[in-house]
Amino acid sequence: MTLPLCTAAEMREMDRITIEELGIPGVVLMEMAGRAVAERVAALAPGLIGYRVAVLAGAGNNGGDGYVAARHLAGWGADVTLFVLAPEDRIRGDARVNYDVTQRLAIPTVSFAADGPPGDLAALLAEQDCLVDALLGTGLDSEARGAYRQVIEAINAARVLTVSVDLPSGLCADTGQPLGVAVEADHTVTFACPKLGLATHPGVEYAGEVHVVDIGIPRHLAAEVGVRRHLLEESDAEALLPARRLGGHKGTYGHLLALAGSPGKTGAALLCVRAAARVGAGLVTLAVPEDTLMAVAPQCIETMCAAYAQSSTSLSASECALALSNLARGKTALVAGPGIPTSEAMGEALRELLSHLTIPAVLDADALNLLAGRRAALGPPSAPRILTPHPGEMARLLGVAPAEVQADRVKSALEAASRFGVLVALKGARTVVATPEGEVFINPTGNPGMGSGGMGDVLAGMVGGLLAQGLPALDALRLAVFAHGLAGDRAALKVGQHALLASDLLEALPEVLRGWEASRGAPGVGS
Repeated sequence: MTLPLCTAAEMREMDRITIEELGIPGVVLMEMAGRAVAERVAALAPGLIGYRVAVLAGAGNNGGDGYVAARHLAGWGADVTLFVLAPEDRIRGDARVNYDVTQRLAIPTVSFAADGPPGDLAALLAEQDCLVDALLGTGLDSEARGAYRQVIEAINAARVLTVSVDLPSGLCADTGQPLGVAVEADHTVTFACPKLGLATHPGVEYAGEVHVVDIGIPRHLAAEVGVRRHLLEESDAEALLPARRLGGHKGTYGHLLALAGSPGKTGAALLCVRAAARVGAGLVTLAVPEDTLMAVAPQCIETMCAAYAQSSTSLSASECALALSNLARGKTALVAGPGIPTSEAMGEALRELLSHLTIPAVLDADALNLLAGRRAALGPPSAPRILTPHPGEMARLLGVAPAEVQADRVKSALEAASRFGVLVALKGARTVVATPEGEVFINPTGNPGMGSGGMGDVLAGMVGGLLAQGLPALDALRLAVFAHGLAGDRAALKVGQHALLASDLLEALPEVLRGWEASRGAPGVGS
């Protein structure tokens, strides 16, 4: 099962059902949450006796969790100081119950409510061993201002081990974007379900290591309130890997047609087809112009090659479309885009091919650029279609600036999937997979070393190779995205992130797939 990722509204509804319908008091949930935060701090500390902890808390439930954490840490021997930003009369409900307990226990408390934080707050916080950020929770929907902004900036300037409660203060729970400024946490203890913003970029950089804690809110409530965002996990990907039948042969595992490559861009084609073969496609045919054929053919040891035009610079749209249609006969999937010619004639030929194509197709790179602004060419398709844009290509598809795409990557991916009636993988840090029906899957694998040429060509080939074997389109896309990132992580362990190349990822891919085969007990595969 994929891990549900909740929006702020969905989490509030889960809280409400737990408290009002199931009858678990909110103060009980707060006790569980605050104690979990205290336990995380204790696990990080070399020893709690005399360990200096500053708990920075606001007026709401997030602050209430902080008050509970302060009580437990003080009881276990830590040297705890409370820094409170809200006037006492604004601390209400369950949070007030727990605040009053800290005062009766005489936990040292500094209030910023009247005069605001002192100018030397960052220096004061730097004297602590650990900071607990319990300022602002998931309800924040505008920029952090005033004293809250000053305290967040002081926390970041102090450069002390920081544990955030549920969500780093100032971070948007739904997009992962900082609302003006956000706490840069080392650890985040979140409750019941991870918040969507903790799993997307740039939220992952603010959250640090995320710890999901059960505080008594039943996980099944996520489905009841309609959670449709999920975090992919390795068990999900492994379960999607197609089995190899004992009597299988090259015809059993499909035939992929890869429309890729042109003069100067032969590497894109080779990476694409090698990736398709590596994920188990039975047969792969690379379609290139004749002026590219001689450059790639000697390197296509396991791949067949065919020409669809004499020259990449003088294409005839009609002749090219006819040739591609003929090549598509008998194939079980298509990949189009990596390194293809970018002429208008190529665009016309591609649109003509897609207009009657009845096999699943992956559109990547220059195929997306040639089709941008041509909504009719993108969908709704007669067979499953997958788009794999990077943020720049997505911006062209949607007619917006790349910064707008990156400001809410989930929203952008969903918009493209819905508008064109296709599956979408918005590439980048924490690749977003979206369906036309509104489902979203966030991929946690991958690393910054994968920001180099050819990585997308490998992913396109992997998706196409899995489609060719008959996997449902969404399964093929989720499996390929997760395995692609995991192979990149494995490769980075060997060569480092700075030196990581797409070919290194390809070399690491067999290790990933072999490990999954072995864990599933595939015949003839040892550990």
